[in-house]
Amino acid sequence: MPRVASTHRPQRKPKLGQHFLAGPEYASRIDEALGDISQHTVLEIGPGEGVLTSLLAKRARRLIAVEIDRVLAAQLRLKFGMARNVEVIEADILAVDIDSLFGPKPGLGRPGVEFKPAPTKVVGNLPYYITSDILLRLFEYSKYFESIVIMVQREVGDRIAAEPGSRDYGILSATAQLYARVEKLFVVPPEAFNPPPKVFSSVLRLTIERQQERLGVAGDGFIDFLRLSFGQKRKTLWNNLRAAYDPAILKQALAEAKVDPGARAETLSLEENAAIYRNLRSAQPNS
Repeated sequence: MPRVASTHRPQRKPKLGQHFLAGPEYASRIDEALGDISQHTVLEIGPGEGVLTSLLAKRARRLIAVEIDRVLAAQLRLKFGMARNVEVIEADILAVDIDSLFGPKPGLGRPGVEFKPAPTKVVGNLPYYITSDILLRLFEYSKYFESIVIMVQREVGDRIAAEPGSRDYGILSATAQLYARVEKLFVVPPEAFNPPPKVFSSVLRLTIERQQERLGVAGDGFIDFLRLSFGQKRKTLWNNLRAAYDPAILKQALAEAKVDPGARAETLSLEENAAIYRNLRSAQPNS
């Protein structure tokens, strides 16, 4: 889990997969990638020792830093105790009640007035083993967010940004691009961290642009369909889907979408996957 740390420190043994940035150069570039945050709330995931947090606190209207490490969270509270715009939460981001942070507060709304969330941006250094889980959670609550700037293992970043038909395209690519426009910004080498990880990292910016309405797949079912489609990468789309759908209906849905049953999910665009899903949904009883 790449983190941000100050310079000239002895090499430390990573805890919870932590690798701290050894200097301010990349922290500044990550901060700049968020753009103007003077009127925004910023949610920082995994602030670590708080070097990036210090940069964000100077520019953000409100900063919420979520840190799972108990010792680091305590140190952050001491460091930013006098900063009125900074709130440190000791928690696992996967367990945080995001609605309570950004949703309407009971008793504060006015009858008949639609709640509009404050503009929020997310920044975080995501551990490899739960990158997908964190992103899916952020996408679940994407109505609150404008953009997400993340640092991940480079191979994971390649998968998030991959285009249909490429080797890296998969369920993570399709899901991310269903919710956001993905940009690969820059690569961070191992020597930029203390201690150095064994891999390069990538910084990506995901600008929230939800595609569900445009594709006619609003609701929860399309994500489940994508999971089925990409279920076993070596299998064809037909073989991945036939256990869940009547073969005759599936054959017709693929034909109407003009998709070869022998194609694999990674070769299809979101538009093609959505067309298959719409056809299947319209053919299902009680759909």
